[in-house]
Amino acid sequence: MDLEIDYGAVFKALVAPLLLLTPDFVVVAVNDSYLKVTGRRRADLLGRRFFTVFPGNPNALNDPDMQGADCLRASLERVVATGERDTMTLQRYDIEASGSPGAFEERYWSTINMPVLGPDGEVKLIIHRSEEVTGFLQLLRRSGEHGLISARAEVEALEADVYVRARELQDLNERLQQAHRQQRQTTSALRETIERERRFVFDASHDLRNPITGLLTELEVALSEPDTGLQQILHKLLRGAERLDDIVADLLELARLDTATPAATEPVDLGRLVVEELERRTLTTTVLVRLDQQVVVHASRIRLARLLANLLANAERHTTTVIEIIVTTVPPDAVLEVIDDGPGIAPADRERVFERLYRLDDACRQDPGGSGLGLPIAREIAESYGGHLHAADHPTGARFVLNLPLAA
Repeated sequence: MDLEIDYGAVFKALVAPLLLLTPDFVVVAVNDSYLKVTGRRRADLLGRRFFTVFPGNPNALNDPDMQGADCLRASLERVVATGERDTMTLQRYDIEASGSPGAFEERYWSTINMPVLGPDGEVKLIIHRSEEVTGFLQLLRRSGEHGLISARAEVEALEADVYVRARELQDLNERLQQAHRQQRQTTSALRETIERERRFVFDASHDLRNPITGLLTELEVALSEPDTGLQQILHKLLRGAERLDDIVADLLELARLDTATPAATEPVDLGRLVVEELERRTLTTTVLVRLDQQVVVHASRIRLARLLANLLANAERHTTTVIEIIVTTVPPDAVLEVIDDGPGIAPADRERVFERLYRLDDACRQDPGGSGLGLPIAREIAESYGGHLHAADHPTGARFVLNLPLAA
């Protein structure tokens, strides 16, 4: 199971003092380490501009060594302009003492500013990491030459720590970007699903309306013209009712496939299944079979019979003279093929025929009674048992190929 990470909690708990800024330097997030080192509360920072909360020391305007505010602003502006990380040299940036307006404390900082880029490559946020090194510099001043070796060791340790924390920030930045991409992909997929379901409901309603309209028309004719032959009208009503029943049955089957777990499986011999289905059906065209023995899969016999019946019905509607059925093995798969010698399917349409309610123009002209649901149902049944159904190349007509894992 994938671990769901709370990146907000990770950010808040990191040891490195961190701020998140907008490109116009408004504080949108701050972690506990930053609050501790600056002596501020979260409410003092969030939603406010950085340089309003931390103004430069007015007593240092003419001191070239105390221009930390200007240097930091320039660094942040470079990040926004270039979209690249900016590492600042050691800076003095005095902070106004908390609760004492106008009183500034001498502070020194080691700072890195890093961009968080959006999908369009523009800077969406800035990660501001600032380590206070005031105590360390004061130690250097006190130690002088006598403590130079010790100070150098502390500098090296500080550099190593800064490197580790910079890597932490980089990893966090990458994880945030990845989470953002995944969220956008999920949102896009949900929108596509909603739009697909909306189109399906619309098309299904249209297909149901056609036979209902036909039934109403025949009933109106019967009522307005009593002399019309009753048997003829009843036959038309029966065909319309059967058409309506077929569409409803297909819609119910799709609903079951969408919402239910696959039916219980059993060993199914595909060759025997073909023979039984052909004995059950009365086909109006010649059927040629080439069936290998003992081609067995694990699936629901009822569901596979529905899949085969849909393929045969499709082939019968479009064939000219003959339908060919082949059962064989191409380890690790069992393979069932249904081939007709009709007009065939253009390569560009071979995936579209598996879309719900999609029908080729030729199919609509030759057989206006088709629902456009048989092939989608057949594919979803195949996929529910780890298989795949696709339309393959063939010199003449259409060739549908079913692959299912062979039973062990």
